[in-house]
Amino acid sequence: MRLLFSLLLCLFIFQSSAQNSKNPLATKDAAAQQKWVDDLYNSMSLRERIGQLFMARAVSNNNKANEAEVARLINDHQIGGIIYSSGGPVKQANLNNRYQAISKVPLLIGMDAEWGLSMRLDSTYAFPYNMTLGAITDNSLVEQMGRQLGEHCKRIGVHFNFAPDVDINTNPKNPIIGNRSFGEDRDNVTAKSLAFMKGIQSVGVLANAKHFPGHGDTDTDSHKTLPTINFNEQRIDSIELYPYKKLIKEGLSSVMVAHLNVPSLEPKAGTPSSLSKRIITDLLKDRMEFEGLIFTDALEMKGVSNFSKPGDIDLAAFMAGNDVLLISENIPVAIDKMVAAYETKVFDEARLAHSVKKILMAKYKVGLHNYVPIGTKNLVADLNRLKDDLLYEQLMENAITVVRNQKEILPLRHLETKKIAYVEMGDAVDNSAYLEELRKYTKVHEIKADKLDQLLTKLQNYNTVIVGFHKSNVNPWKPYQFSEREMTWLYEIARTNTVILDIFARPYALIDLKSIQNIEGIVVSYQNSEIAMRKSAQLIFGAIPAKGTLPVSSGANFKVGDGFIYNSIQSLSYGLPESVGMSSEKLKKLDSMAKLTITRKAAPGLQLLVARRGKVIYNKAFGKHTYNGDEKVDLDDMYDVASLTKILATLPLLMELEERGLVSTETKLSQILPEYRESNKKNITLKQMLSHYARLKPWIPFYTATLDAAKKPDPKYYRRTSSPMFSIKVADEMYLRHDYPDTIQKIIRDSDLLPSLRYRYSDFPYFILKKYIERYYDKGLDELVQEHFYQSLGANHTTYNPSSQFSNSQLVPSEVDDYYRHQTVQGYVHDMGAAMQNGVGGHAGIFSNSNDVAKIMQMYLQKGFYGGKRYLKTETVDKFNTCYYCETGVRRGIGFDKPQLGTAGPTCGCVSLSSFGHSGFTGTYAWADPEQEIVYVFLSNRTYPSAANNVLLKEGIRTEIQRLIYEAIMD
Repeated sequence: MRLLFSLLLCLFIFQSSAQNSKNPLATKDAAAQQKWVDDLYNSMSLRERIGQLFMARAVSNNNKANEAEVARLINDHQIGGIIYSSGGPVKQANLNNRYQAISKVPLLIGMDAEWGLSMRLDSTYAFPYNMTLGAITDNSLVEQMGRQLGEHCKRIGVHFNFAPDVDINTNPKNPIIGNRSFGEDRDNVTAKSLAFMKGIQSVGVLANAKHFPGHGDTDTDSHKTLPTINFNEQRIDSIELYPYKKLIKEGLSSVMVAHLNVPSLEPKAGTPSSLSKRIITDLLKDRMEFEGLIFTDALEMKGVSNFSKPGDIDLAAFMAGNDVLLISENIPVAIDKMVAAYETKVFDEARLAHSVKKILMAKYKVGLHNYVPIGTKNLVADLNRLKDDLLYEQLMENAITVVRNQKEILPLRHLETKKIAYVEMGDAVDNSAYLEELRKYTKVHEIKADKLDQLLTKLQNYNTVIVGFHKSNVNPWKPYQFSEREMTWLYEIARTNTVILDIFARPYALIDLKSIQNIEGIVVSYQNSEIAMRKSAQLIFGAIPAKGTLPVSSGANFKVGDGFIYNSIQSLSYGLPESVGMSSEKLKKLDSMAKLTITRKAAPGLQLLVARRGKVIYNKAFGKHTYNGDEKVDLDDMYDVASLTKILATLPLLMELEERGLVSTETKLSQILPEYRESNKKNITLKQMLSHYARLKPWIPFYTATLDAAKKPDPKYYRRTSSPMFSIKVADEMYLRHDYPDTIQKIIRDSDLLPSLRYRYSDFPYFILKKYIERYYDKGLDELVQEHFYQSLGANHTTYNPSSQFSNSQLVPSEVDDYYRHQTVQGYVHDMGAAMQNGVGGHAGIFSNSNDVAKIMQMYLQKGFYGGKRYLKTETVDKFNTCYYCETGVRRGIGFDKPQLGTAGPTCGCVSLSSFGHSGFTGTYAWADPEQEIVYVFLSNRTYPSAANNVLLKEGIRTEIQRLIYEAIMD
């Protein structure tokens, strides 16, 4: 008998355990949970128990009437929960604390936060819409989003997020789902929904799958009428119900029943699914064995004519099997109605206890048995976390989809052949981030016109047109279609131009494209958020790979799952420091150092850039062009980079010649320049002189010989106007004799060597190499470096003699010259020797900005490869980036500067020995570290107003910034 009793007891325990394991509201401490639920339930009156069924609407936007009404419902009617629909975070937290304090039973707080809290400071959502997520193939990212969104909810006291929306959106005209759906493929929708559910529930916030049995195929708005789903039961079971079946098996906490007319499931005319016993009890609870909470959709929705008296709908919803009655039109009357129904035995105690105890179980599961008020300190910061921005970037990088790529136009390569125009369409207000990001890669001109013929005329000057179709990102229901005018203009632009169309709207916008024959490239970027715009521009230029696939079909040309996949072509991308293992917080110290630089008058302004692993994660401008001026430094402004010219211009051209076998590092000067055959420098090799180990004098002030006794430009050498004899423009109204560069070459050739062989930095090698390179190609160095490197790199803010192309407002002045040119040097090279060569020196003369310098340094870091093009061989870069005379105390590579061998040197002492770079006299610095994959660029005009200012070097500001960069590395 005892044995039989023991077996029965074990069987009972096993069955109870099995039942609890199916119940998604059960906790690990099931016994304690059950006791709390039972004790609380038994302490309630009938009205209090019924009150638990109701969840009222609340807002936190200072609506005093709503606040008073919610407080009254809590005090007088003991409602079970509230759902927030609008407002701000701090106000909502304070209201939560107030409402919880007056509630006898802790309130269950819900919120529609499908893609994040719409209460961020910038009025945008924390994460992309579901339709955007549907394009992502890596579902772990969606799970991470669910987790982080759950953390947001938990922080603000939200226990239920009415998400994910598991509707399979098969109707492009659906006015209420659309962007809220993960797409039309049932497996993709299910996988995304499951990932989201696991993520959000992993942090103790309960998920809610909606809208049961499926709201994806309707073209009417359920908020305004009762939509009909006209499919047979077999179709609904295989499509609409598919995600629910999978999620229920995996522990889905709750379901929201839709406001729909589904005749195949509920034959009684006019009965919405939210009031249907067949749909809720018979199907969802019995056949699908769902034991979680069941919510109605808002009971205030229109289109229900069978329930004319207040409270009738609420009672019908409860009788149909719902547990939580959401947003009733009149809660007090509904409670009265339900009390009367209970007393007249319309429903019994078991039915009431079933739902109320489930609600209480949910309250226990989310921790309301140990309720703690919400702390408001740092609340806004906690809802605007860096890791959420980082995830948003990752989600967009993985979502953006290339749906057409004729002749592999994408990613854009061969930038030297491209003349690119940008044409904006759509109704979004501020799309500046997109154009700004496009311009980081090459010249892109925005073209506007009031009339089509004017636009087409302007576009004749371009061979590639990027059309950005930007629709409002304010909410997911905003219109997404092209206007008739826009369609006409698009077709005409495409008829006469090579076009890349970038759609910043839901993919259904593609339906409007009746013909795509003349459109070479089409990108779907899904949303018009700033991050989406920036990432889309990066994708177009191949800085990030194309990974997304269409979550829905869109017209005859585009099917679900379409998407061209391509890899990055290793152009610089742009993003957050944490994405490459660096700390945003620690990089803030760079801001302080930059500001200190200006405060200490080490330079009036500067540009500062840091990139890691091919991604620019810090690029800022500080200060002004001059100490007393009004012109603030902009990232497009150009600095005279001085000796950075050596590695940005002369060195890459020489490396090319070495690869072609025309020279080698052991080539002697007498072998490349016949005039050196009788010189004392005839046996100096390229390796020796570019390592600064060749006994060459460091510098000769060539200009002093051209000054008169009063130290002014001698009329024998200079004129105020140009002529064939005086054609070298040194500065405004200052022209040097055309033959003087030959004199400079002769002076260098005939100069004495230093008495002993030791490391001595010299500019002479670059005067000499300029002569050789220009003679070999019969072209100027300025033309050569543009044709061979800058144009294809998209380094369009890098040039010699920038005044011919850029206005002075973009050119940072270098010095107030009172010893040679006797004027402010702006747009002309600061170095006198380069100025006397018409601004084109092998050692100086380049003007650039931080972004362009970073491109060239990244090309070196990538061993000669950038933007899909191999500029130099790996072995060539390695050869020139080698210290050949380290044993004699010479740290230099061939052209490149290298880390110090002792305590003093050009770096912070914290870089790898494989790192390389250069500094410039005007206050510039560029350094690349292959081991840490870091590029660091510092550009300033420390020489303004006087080159005598040496605070920058004395205080080691550039290398101290470098040290701070390395301190910011987290991995």
